[in-house]
Amino acid sequence: MSQHPAPDGSPVGTRVVHRRYVPYSHAHYAGNLVDGAYSLGLFGDVATELSIRVDGDEGLFASYDDVQFKAPVRAGDVLEVEAVLVRAGTRSRRLELEVRVVARGEPTAERPGAARVLAEPLVATTATGTVVVPG
Repeated sequence: MSQHPAPDGSPVGTRVVHRRYVPYSHAHYAGNLVDGAYSLGLFGDVATELSIRVDGDEGLFASYDDVQFKAPVRAGDVLEVEAVLVRAGTRSRRLELEVRVVARGEPTAERPGAARVLAEPLVATTATGTVVVPG
């Protein structure tokens, strides 16, 4: 799901959302935890689509600021990943990024595929980032 630029032509406010199931093959630690780099990779994916929509180019991630790991991401989760363009310079784009858990696997011995949709999404990772595009 994505939202196109504002009616005034400004790209600020453009939003891109992806959803992704986290496979068990990505579990890296006890408790089926997934490493924090997984979220950063997803941020790169939504930032790339946002750059394509706004600038017609994939752009390049220049930096992340204030990365916060607020809750665990586990194998079996369904994630919603969002990028919002909050500032647009001549060549740089400032993004707010968020990973939310919207469903979580809850396997048991009797039901190894058990899972549930969360009543409220759980914010797992947040960051701000800067993407640059060719001049």
